[in-house]
Amino acid sequence: MSRRDVDPSKPFYVRFAVPKEVAEAAYEALKIASDTGKIRKGTNETTKSVERGRAKLVVIAENVDPPEVVAHLPLLCEERKTPYVYVPDKRRIGEVVGLGVNASAASIEEPGEAKALIDEIVSKLRGIIR
Repeated sequence: MSRRDVDPSKPFYVRFAVPKEVAEAAYEALKIASDTGKIRKGTNETTKSVERGRAKLVVIAENVDPPEVVAHLPLLCEERKTPYVYVPDKRRIGEVVGLGVNASAASIEEPGEAKALIDEIVSKLRGIIR
């Protein structure tokens, strides 16, 4: 996948532009799944979740420094056919999943009450990526 339609100021690992409403829905899905399902927080846990085939949706922050920390995730997700979405802020990921610190990435393993929202996000992502 090329970086067409991506703001050149975005990090090199951002492979497609995500509309604000989709990013907001991703934060909301993380919050709901954190409360009613099962999530993994942080880059290492997210990587393992994808590798083990458990991730239903991966959320990756765009403001990670250094960017190499999460640069492998989009490629891994594509290889494993796992849906993923970019969101603007690692601080907010940490906030919605209940951490007291930033989280560069998170994955939803069991959606709980967020299933319909995740299905909607994945559907919108398919439209963006194609």
